[in-house]
Amino acid sequence: MARDQIDMTPLQSRDELIAWMEAGAKSPSDFRIGTEHEKTPFTLSGHQPVPYEGARGISALLEGMKLLLGWEPIMERGNIIGLYDVVGGGAISLEPGGQFELSGAPVETVHQTQSELMAHLTQVREIATPLGIGFLGLGMTPSWSRQMIPVMPKGRYRIMTEYMPKVGQHGLDMMYRTCTVQTNLDFSSETDMVKKLRVSVALQPVATALFANSPFTEGKPNGFLSFRSEIWRDTDNARSGMIPWAFESGMGFERWVDYALDVPMYFVKRGETYIDVAGSSFRDFFEGKNPALPGERPTLSDWANHLSTIFPEVRLKRYLEMRGADGAPWGRLPALSAFWVGLLYDNASLDAAWELAKGWTGAERQALRDDVPRLGFRARIKDRYLFEIAKQCLVLAHEGLQRRNHVDRTGRDETRYLEPLDRILDSGRTPAEEMLEKYHGAWNGSVEPAYDEYAF
Repeated sequence: MARDQIDMTPLQSRDELIAWMEAGAKSPSDFRIGTEHEKTPFTLSGHQPVPYEGARGISALLEGMKLLLGWEPIMERGNIIGLYDVVGGGAISLEPGGQFELSGAPVETVHQTQSELMAHLTQVREIATPLGIGFLGLGMTPSWSRQMIPVMPKGRYRIMTEYMPKVGQHGLDMMYRTCTVQTNLDFSSETDMVKKLRVSVALQPVATALFANSPFTEGKPNGFLSFRSEIWRDTDNARSGMIPWAFESGMGFERWVDYALDVPMYFVKRGETYIDVAGSSFRDFFEGKNPALPGERPTLSDWANHLSTIFPEVRLKRYLEMRGADGAPWGRLPALSAFWVGLLYDNASLDAAWELAKGWTGAERQALRDDVPRLGFRARIKDRYLFEIAKQCLVLAHEGLQRRNHVDRTGRDETRYLEPLDRILDSGRTPAEEMLEKYHGAWNGSVEPAYDEYAF
């Protein structure tokens, strides 16, 4: 999750909210790629959750990373909860159950994404291995119950933990047991934003299938290929989903602002204090009618923080966030960025991707989204299997990256990072199906080998 924003300018009008989002537009030469990935820490001996406190806990890991990297600590009530790279713009943060997230700096090429990732993993290992901590690259913890998982000392998570069970069955599973990899991309104008948003929402199930690898809950197959994706179907439907209204005429920044104004809030942050306003709307806050802060109007920071608590399949802030993929082993992480950069940052591929999806209705998109966690590539839309659509998307991503023509020192372009996805399509199976085959075969009905085979 993003760092909480600090900008205490009180807001006067809805137009300011729209202008704040419009200010994200960049010229294509300034487009960047941001990759965020979460991984589950576990004890190398025994494969248990890692507590926050103690000589071999998460806080010791962050203190060690602070000394190694020289990054600024992010503190809350005396606890270290993250690190921030003042120079490069990257950050390390903690998800509710201790999942360790790298929010990468905005970079120009997928080659740089790969370099950043490799540097990060080397640094993390240097500190984590002596502490007896490993990291798992799956979409969900394969063996732990929710009760086993420690709670990180972050005020916003306490509020969310109390609120989640009121609005869906799986909110706490989402918070404490899942991991994702996310790619953040830019837009050049409102029109460009709308086109990229629609293409990426419609095709998000393709990424879900390609990255599906959360088939286990508490040591047993759960009946899904991406249980992480299934969890989002019943977490909090007021703030998640396939946003069908984004495909209606008149879509733009203003329409997103109106949607966000009505999404229930979680918290307002004042200093280091999180004030629980869960369930109240930003619109009421805007009108000075928040029951916890009567007469007070929100600031730009409040708006930025609120936008970071909205969880549709693609999220708009001052850039677009692709949110459909399960966390993955390190070798597959740059593939997500390569996939979306190839589709969205090349106009010919973007046009072709829209041709692929523009005839689908909202109901058809929703049905595909609902089916993909269980069926993966066997999900259908109209008369086509998702497998065929995924193949077409991968062709378009290859072509888009070839036209971008960013080559590394060995003369290879960014298509090299699509190779793990090429292999998945060649096999015809999602990563989850490959894992299930191992579980029923070589793993002898145990998920424990995952902690070796899918570790960072």
